[in-house]
Formats: sequence, structure tokens, C-alpha cells
Amino acid sequence: MPAQAGGLRADARHNRDRIVAAAGEAFATRGLDVPMTAIARRAGVGTATLYRHFPTRESLVTEVFADRFTACASVVDDALADPDPWRGFRTVIERVCAMQAVDRGFTAAFLRAFPGAADFGRERARAEHGFAELTRRAKESGHLRADFDHTDLTLLLMANNGITADSAEAASAASRRLVAYLLHSFRADRADPAVPLPPPSPLGLEHVHGLAG
Repeated sequence: MPAQAGGLRADARHNRDRIVAAAGEAFATRGLDVPMTAIARRAGVGTATLYRHFPTRESLVTEVFADRFTACASVVDDALADPDPWRGFRTVIERVCAMQAVDRGFTAAFLRAFPGAADFGRERARAEHGFAELTRRAKESGHLRADFDHTDLTLLLMANNGITADSAEAASAASRRLVAYLLHSFRADRADPAVPLPPPSPLGLEHVHGLAG
């Protein structure tokens, strides 16, 4: 068989692509802990073939989610470039929650530390730093309530992750409504100075992982 880009023969490249596609579907519906044998069956290849291309689960997860990691970080970058602080803040929450609602594996991949996947850690840190900056700008513009803490993103993701539905369309619709409710409550003009919020929770993004995977 002739070789293709990346040094793989055409049949090997075909198998690799099928594995990546099958893994993406399995991770989205069942999370990152779906058995590798189940992924191999879904792809129509033997387990040995799967491990020949991806010796570890981490290497497969890295391949499946690399583009989505970049896309998530780009959402934050685009929001930071938006001259409207509230719109930038709102857009990040809407788009990240939309991705999370239809792909259970994405959140787990974004939060889990994978040995050898340094790019994941860098992209996550860049996204977190960017969201903190968006939070600061939205507060300074007077649109975001002063007692919102950037770590409240953890609570939002945990709530959004709790949505269960029979289809991706239903999950997306439920997520959009939940996020709209929450964004409404985040606005400065909805805050009641006489009823302050409790202090921010000690939960970090790593706590979402246990629910997301």
C-alpha cells in the first residue's frame, strides 16, 4: 500500500482515523473512562491495532481533543479582543458550556493532567488567566456584579455538567436555558446589596473533573 502524509500507509492511516473518530464519539457520550476495547469495537479494528497507534489512553485523548483545546483557548482570546467587556465575558460562558453540554469527555480532558501533554496544561492555564481578566474587565465596566469571583466558573461548570438528556439537542437546549438564567443573575443590576452572597467556595476546576469524566 502506498504511504501517505505522516509516514503511515493508506490502510494504517484509515485505521488511525477510524480509531480517533470512534474515540471522540465514545468520550463524548460516556466520558474518558470508556474501555479501550469498546473504542476498538466501535472503530471496527482489533485491540492490538488500537494500541499500535495509541499505546496509552493519554495518547489517544491527546489526539482526540488537541483541536478542541485550541478552540477553547481561542474562545477566550476572541473574548479578550472584544471591546465590550460584558459581551466577551458572556460569550466565553455560553460557548464553553455549549461544548461541555454535548461532549462529556471534553471537560474531563481539559481538567485532567496528562503526562507528556504539556500543551494541555499550557492551554488550560492560558484560558483560566484569560477568564480572570475578562471577569475583572466586566466588573470594571459595571456590568458584572462585584461579588462574582472568577472561581465561580467551577460552580457554573458543575451545574451545567449535571444536565442529562436523551439527545445532544435536548442537552444543548437545557444548557442554553440554564446558562441564560445564570448570566441574568450575574448582572450587576440584579445584585441586591442588602443580601450579599456567601464567600467563594474553595472548589477549583479540578473538582469538576470527578463529575465530568
